[in-house]
Amino acid sequence: MTNKEVEPEALPLFRALSVSNRSDLLRNAIVHGVASGTVLFDQGDVPNFQLIVLTGSAQLFGRSTEGREVLIEAVRAPDPIIPAAVVTGAPYLMQARVPEPSRFLLIHATVFRAAVEADPLLAQAVIGSLAQQFRRMVRQVKNLKLRSSTQRVGCYVLALSKRQGTPGRAVLPFEKTLIASELGITRESFSRALSSLGKSGIRVDGQTIAILDAARVAAECNADPLIDGSDTDDFLV
Repeated sequence: MTNKEVEPEALPLFRALSVSNRSDLLRNAIVHGVASGTVLFDQGDVPNFQLIVLTGSAQLFGRSTEGREVLIEAVRAPDPIIPAAVVTGAPYLMQARVPEPSRFLLIHATVFRAAVEADPLLAQAVIGSLAQQFRRMVRQVKNLKLRSSTQRVGCYVLALSKRQGTPGRAVLPFEKTLIASELGITRESFSRALSSLGKSGIRVDGQTIAILDAARVAAECNADPLIDGSDTDDFLV
């Protein structure tokens, strides 16, 4: 699901910077468009750039030594991708793959680190971004550990409907296997959960899900703003 492109100068990460500091940071930055399926970096790679999503998204995958792969989360505009690795110069713990045509701002890692060290306002903005990502991860852990698979799927559908701005309907943005992986279940469990939610007022037609009774789905799936919410939204995927 492609969103409206964010101009580099308007990124929230740089909003508090002086014009001169922002210009210095962006002077040699690159805006790079990539096709669906592009691997931005692999786990174990040392960051060469700080990547920031301008439009589209990137999916972060974890992979075991046996080759098992799970989707950890999706990063969307206008968020930076794993700034913790860039700021520390540590290897990435995840692979970043692009599920749709997307555009990214690339700032050389050494330039970004130097700017964070020199500009307290940028450092504060990076800390804020890291805090938001940490809170998302805590919510994800609570979602995985405190809910059944059916509850996770129901709350995911509600969150997706809200994010897409279509009350009463949600369109699955990716193939069901990827979504199931993010929710910590198999594709078969995802399909069974959708089927079982039919009694709560959910109807499935391919990638489109009709939500006939959102209040009932929320009640039966234990919707909780401390799991599903963010600082600005009632639901967050």
